[in-house]
Amino acid sequence: MAINNPADITVIIGYFIMVIGVGIWSMFRTNRGTVGGYFLAGRTMTWWPVGASLFASNIGSGHFVGLAGTGAASGIAVGGFEWNALFIVLLLGWLFVPVYLTAGVITMPQYLKKRFGGTRISLYLTVISLFLYIFTKISVDMFSGAVFIQQALGWNIYVAVIALLSITALYTVTGKGLAALMYTDTVQTFVIIAGAFVLTGFSFAKVGGYSALLASYRSALPSATSSLDPQRYNISPECYTPRQDAFSLLRDPTAGDLPWPGVVFGIAIVGGWYWCTDQVIVQRCLAARSLTHVKAGCIMCGYLKLLPMFLMVFPGMISRVLFPGLWLRLFPFKSHLFYEGRPYVCSSPIDEVGCVVPEVCKEVCGTEVGCSNIAYPRLVVSIMPNGLRGLMLAVMLAALMSSLASIFNSSSTLFTMDIWTRIRPQAAESELMIVGRVWVLCIVAISICWIPVVQAAQSGQLFDYIQSVTSYLAPPIASVFFLAVFVKRVNEAGAFWGLMGGLVMGLCRMIPEFWFGTGSCLFPSNCPRLVCGVHYLYFAVLLFLCTSVLVLLVSCCTEPIGDQHLHRLVFSLRHSKEEREDLDWKEEERGRTVRRQAEEKNREKTERNQVAGEKTRSGICRLVGWFCGVGGGSHVPEPSEQEVPEASEQLPDISEDPVWKHTVDANALIMMAVAVFMWGYYA
Repeated sequence: MAINNPADITVIIGYFIMVIGVGIWSMFRTNRGTVGGYFLAGRTMTWWPVGASLFASNIGSGHFVGLAGTGAASGIAVGGFEWNALFIVLLLGWLFVPVYLTAGVITMPQYLKKRFGGTRISLYLTVISLFLYIFTKISVDMFSGAVFIQQALGWNIYVAVIALLSITALYTVTGKGLAALMYTDTVQTFVIIAGAFVLTGFSFAKVGGYSALLASYRSALPSATSSLDPQRYNISPECYTPRQDAFSLLRDPTAGDLPWPGVVFGIAIVGGWYWCTDQVIVQRCLAARSLTHVKAGCIMCGYLKLLPMFLMVFPGMISRVLFPGLWLRLFPFKSHLFYEGRPYVCSSPIDEVGCVVPEVCKEVCGTEVGCSNIAYPRLVVSIMPNGLRGLMLAVMLAALMSSLASIFNSSSTLFTMDIWTRIRPQAAESELMIVGRVWVLCIVAISICWIPVVQAAQSGQLFDYIQSVTSYLAPPIASVFFLAVFVKRVNEAGAFWGLMGGLVMGLCRMIPEFWFGTGSCLFPSNCPRLVCGVHYLYFAVLLFLCTSVLVLLVSCCTEPIGDQHLHRLVFSLRHSKEEREDLDWKEEERGRTVRRQAEEKNREKTERNQVAGEKTRSGICRLVGWFCGVGGGSHVPEPSEQEVPEASEQLPDISEDPVWKHTVDANALIMMAVAVFMWGYYA
């Protein structure tokens, strides 16, 4: 049932017109020709777009497809990844952002450079962050978005992804910057929530309510369970029988697919890296106009994070209950499959969401490992009426474009501010703006080349893929940031060797696992149990602890950093008014000097050719320059040596109005109480 009727098409077109209108409106509200305007929205955002943008940047199409698919396969435990964030996001607003604000940084590698000095730590963080962006976040969102579009529209997967990436890149490259992303994120957040609520309502009405779901999910068995190739594999009942603990968040610590110690502690560590140190998330908080707005935005995001369990995980479970034989009903002419050239006659409807026979799954969704990832798309195209079906496609496009646009903007920030300024320290602001946009185009090209790899991956392992890769690479970064913010004694040598030791330890686990394969119920992995036998969430806890011990040990054996270099860079000194001697001041001053000299040369050249240039420059060139935010009116001079100390004294103020401070603190306590209740109810 493809989305091709006038009602659906009208809704989709109307949605895109609305988003483009919001983006154009935001172009007139902020200065896009400066680093602060493009990358931090001029630090003028209020709490509600901050909270909505945090949520929309986090919720991509991977959540709709991945959470619903894992929910269909194993139950609600995957919702622990979402509900754990309710606590971590408060750490972001109350503990980490105050330090980032007083440090006066734009990117996370910049913070590490100021905190520790040198360049090797910040360069490592920049490179590994860009690696994670391209090969996990973008690839996962691309693939999961393509799964939905392929199911809904019947498009070729390459055409769908290339079109979406191109539109999203144009949306970011045009110079709208972070302000446009955050305003459109706000609109898309409400679209996402509204559409998901509608689908959830239809789903529960179709299945007969929550109590009916409890009873029917455990009996949602596939109709075909016989092996077509007994010499190659055997299908045991545990491979297709729904888990007995499907409706439990906290599962057995040894036999559970998501053991409860890993859910409580491992997810907290991975979540700490994502919510408290990841550029995509922190950049939204740094754009807020005050610390109170940061905290209120984090609370809003926390409340919104309660929803994915009910809007994505439960609908995925309902999809497994409702559609065990939908394929045959939709395509009655496919009453048989071909296995090794011989027809395999089906005596019952072909399974879809809960299929277990590899040949059947391959025919249904293109992969042998299972078809649980089509749970959400199948639900949309099957039970939603005309018009609302188009709304849900718009929701998926909103989630995909919002997530990708956020990654494009943040990765261009990292590349421009932390890599390009090393290559060309004399680069002017207009050059940095152009380089940031060109980098977005490079990411699009790399992502398109990565499509075949993503398509060939076992889609049933998609959610485990992203979480496991993160668990092997992110804990060392989380450890170093945590210790950098809260422990003054940690120095550059300890942080660097801690990162290197953690990287080696993580690669020693990740490389063998992906070399031998993660395996499945039917086809177990040959990876040695000594290496791959530990659950990836347990490994994240172990990696975090080992990295922390190494950082502290090396730091205690080397020279400490003096307090004069740490004012407003650590939590205990965040309110310090003393002048800070930045460890990277020589590099910063050298870069400012080179840029100032280049600026003087450009100014002289501009003054000589100003009249002729204005006359010869075509209207199209001026229009393109305005559209990209690099017009002549947006130039900001490089500060002089006398202006730099004055600017340093004007760092963001983290003082708060007592009334609003107590208000957000009380709301944070209420949100934590709600989170504890939800965890306890579903534990």
